[in-house]
Amino acid sequence: MEKILQTIVLNNSIESYLMVIAIITLAIICKRLISKYFASLLYKMVGKAGKNIKKQSFFDLVVQPLDMFLVVVISLIAIDQLNYPKAFEVKVYHITLRQLLESIANGVMIILFIWLCIRVIEFIALILEDKANLTQDQSDNQLIVFFKDFFKVLLVIIGFLMIFHFSFNKDVSNLLTGLSIVGAAIALAMRESMENLIASFIIFFDKPFVTGDLVKGANFQGNIEKIGLRSTRIRTLEKTLISVPNKQMVDSIIDNISLRSQRKVELKLELSLLTTAAQTKAWMTELRSLLQNHPDVETYSLFFADTGKTVHQISLEYFTSMEQNIEDFNETREQINLGIVSLLEQHKIELAAQSTEVVVKNFTAVE
Repeated sequence: MEKILQTIVLNNSIESYLMVIAIITLAIICKRLISKYFASLLYKMVGKAGKNIKKQSFFDLVVQPLDMFLVVVISLIAIDQLNYPKAFEVKVYHITLRQLLESIANGVMIILFIWLCIRVIEFIALILEDKANLTQDQSDNQLIVFFKDFFKVLLVIIGFLMIFHFSFNKDVSNLLTGLSIVGAAIALAMRESMENLIASFIIFFDKPFVTGDLVKGANFQGNIEKIGLRSTRIRTLEKTLISVPNKQMVDSIIDNISLRSQRKVELKLELSLLTTAAQTKAWMTELRSLLQNHPDVETYSLFFADTGKTVHQISLEYFTSMEQNIEDFNETREQINLGIVSLLEQHKIELAAQSTEVVVKNFTAVE
């Protein structure tokens, strides 16, 4: 039996092969226990800030990439103890097979390491989102999503540079010099994308709107769902999802409806010339009483605006809170409109032949 184990196959004994196989098998069997142990150590470093985040959430993110990373590292260390067979000393496109295998192994390790780092960043973002949800300001959530994506992109770029250096033996400094020249040319060719990227930083720091705000532009109106590096995702009133370039969101006039504190309803009531001054005065007095006693009307303005050859024009403006949902707001308008019609009937006042103009607006403040 001992002679069989010492038999040399491809420059290595069978015993060496069995030892390597045993180590790799043991690593595969124990990978979950080992990865959970290291995950627990890692959780102690980053999990203190997120007491409300369950430990299992962290494990769900990092255990899988940590499993694969540990198995690959242990397998490569074990295989490295074997002698490279002379029979495999061949060249593939002027590169030896050994160099190719080593490059692939280095690349796999780097990819798994970057994957693990990305999962840690996602967990840190989860902690920060949990803290940000305790405040009413949505700008914190917006910044977290932005910088989470930003650091992910940065890690991917670092991963590519590490692969170039360790797998292809390229000097990163020379590569960065070359990339800077190529990057300048690409930046000129992708000027619009760069402008959108700069605009995204302007949006995050200037905060004209945040995620969840209802905004209105020249050709759209809807709720902000996500602000990315290049575009802003908006859920329109028709429930469609549109992407608006960040540069357009910065350069154009955007009406942030969510920042308004009051809704304004404006009515231009045109009374018939047959209406007497006494009728008009009595009707306006009761209409003022209706507006004053309505629980949803915060302020109002009612006055005899103009008279002429065809109509007496009455101007009415009243304001309600922006905290009202749209159903309650429409119900308030309906109640007041019915009250106006009822008072007109009681005082036997007729409207002029022209249609009554009704305008509904939202205002940020009322003096």
